[in-house]
Amino acid sequence: MDVSKGKQLTVWILWLLIIPAGLMMTLHFYPLNLDRGLLDMAFFLILMGILSYIPIIINNIPISAYQGVSLAVFLVFGLSAEIIVTQLAFVFLLLTLRLGKNEIYRFPLNSLIFFFVCLLSGMSYYAIGGSAEFNGMLDASHLWYVIAYQLAYFILNSFLIAFVQVALHKKKFTLFTNDTLWDGVATLMILPIGIILFLVYQQMGMVSILLIGIPIISMSLILRLYYNSKEMNAHLKEASEFGQQLTQSLQKEEVLSLFIDRISAIISAEGAYIFDVFNKEIEIQLLRYAENGKEMDKRMKAMRLDSGVCGTVWKTRKAQFYHSRKEWSHLDTGVFPEHVESILAVPIVRNSLVVGVVVMTSAKKRAYEQYQMMIMDILCSYLGVAIENARHHEKARQQSERCALTNLYNFRYFDAKLQEEFNKLDMNILKSLSVILLDIDRFKSVNDTYGHQSGNEILTQLAERLDHIIGKRGVLARYGGEEFVMLLPNMEKAEAYDFAEFIRLSIANKPFVVHSDLDEHRSKLLVPITASIGVAAAPTDAEDAQALIRHADRAMYTGAKQAGRNKVAQYVG
Repeated sequence: MDVSKGKQLTVWILWLLIIPAGLMMTLHFYPLNLDRGLLDMAFFLILMGILSYIPIIINNIPISAYQGVSLAVFLVFGLSAEIIVTQLAFVFLLLTLRLGKNEIYRFPLNSLIFFFVCLLSGMSYYAIGGSAEFNGMLDASHLWYVIAYQLAYFILNSFLIAFVQVALHKKKFTLFTNDTLWDGVATLMILPIGIILFLVYQQMGMVSILLIGIPIISMSLILRLYYNSKEMNAHLKEASEFGQQLTQSLQKEEVLSLFIDRISAIISAEGAYIFDVFNKEIEIQLLRYAENGKEMDKRMKAMRLDSGVCGTVWKTRKAQFYHSRKEWSHLDTGVFPEHVESILAVPIVRNSLVVGVVVMTSAKKRAYEQYQMMIMDILCSYLGVAIENARHHEKARQQSERCALTNLYNFRYFDAKLQEEFNKLDMNILKSLSVILLDIDRFKSVNDTYGHQSGNEILTQLAERLDHIIGKRGVLARYGGEEFVMLLPNMEKAEAYDFAEFIRLSIANKPFVVHSDLDEHRSKLLVPITASIGVAAAPTDAEDAQALIRHADRAMYTGAKQAGRNKVAQYVG
């Protein structure tokens, strides 16, 4: 969640006012116990830094054994030493979180939290009788003081984190959350580590840092690798299931929307882009965009493919990922926001051609790893297959719904659409429903005079003319042979009649261009054509869909054809 610039500035000001003065006062009242020397303290710091840099990430929460080492530092060198080494070690911990530019304020913020937690828990330890003098051992009474210190540390840390959530993010104050539970688990894990490290150090000195530190570091690495492999397997399984879901979708728009909605959850990203290569493979345009997992409308001009991150992916035909802005700044074309640091860009390949690019962005540095690029490669392969399947399905659907000659809807589609619109009429979604049925006059004589190919030319030109006239007013279909039908939702009968008359005149007043198949040179001719048209409307003329089309057909034949052709007639019940 974003924090305003004003609040971030306040955090920095508080850090400048509190930390330097606080450290000086702590050193004054709780001086460093340097009986063992600064070198020993430096080795403790190194161990804490290493452990901070390799935390175990559980449920997106970093759990590190460095707090156990911090406890040993407190018992050996005193409160001031613990505050100093903790302030230095937590920087390594934050570096592992790969913070973006808008999150730099977390350095002073966490510094303040660690300072107050260490100071107050240490003061509590001394207040209840805890001592810095152990004579090489830690007796039972002091053990309880140490446990009380660790409990105070846990409670103070939880309280300050909850307070920060309220102050910076305007969340409800909640002391015990799921994160708090994991912090409690971490406290139980690190308490024995700190005590054992302290006891061994008291007996063996600096050698104990190696004897205890190496197994702890090894254990942290093993647990982290185990968790990472488990997380990777979970993502691979999720990617496989999602890929199968993608390939089951048969609409291209549905495929793209499903992909852009889910991809940000599988590959953690603030921004997700799907680009499409077009215009003879010289330009690329944005098809879909999601921000924090939510699809959004984003306007962006088409870009040339000879530059930019997408251009690099297209040229190399390989996925690319960049850990920081410095790595891709030479490719910056202004497409991605200024706060973006990490980029993961993967090609969409179809029929051995790069037809698109998927780009994931993050404000954090080093946000993406090699295995995530592998998962994206798999998902983009599924996306390419899903788009191809959708394209074939759309082509097959169009072939089943369209007339091969005129590319208008066929009778099968029209019949289903007529029933669908009539149902809307029954449910009062539509107020009226008109049908216009058109038949070319003396079309057989055209075929006999100029040839069937010329007849096809007339049918094709008439389809284009009618499609231009009707536009989005309704549905136009080839009803069969030389008949065309128009379905006009929410058009009253009188308006439909006037519209039909306009169509009749548009046909009669402009001849059609044909090439005669019956002469040797296929000469170009202008052929005048007329049409007879019937009009019917529901609910006035019919109570069901089939009756409506029947009545329009009857009006055409009895009122127009038999009355001399080149006429418009409306059904009279």
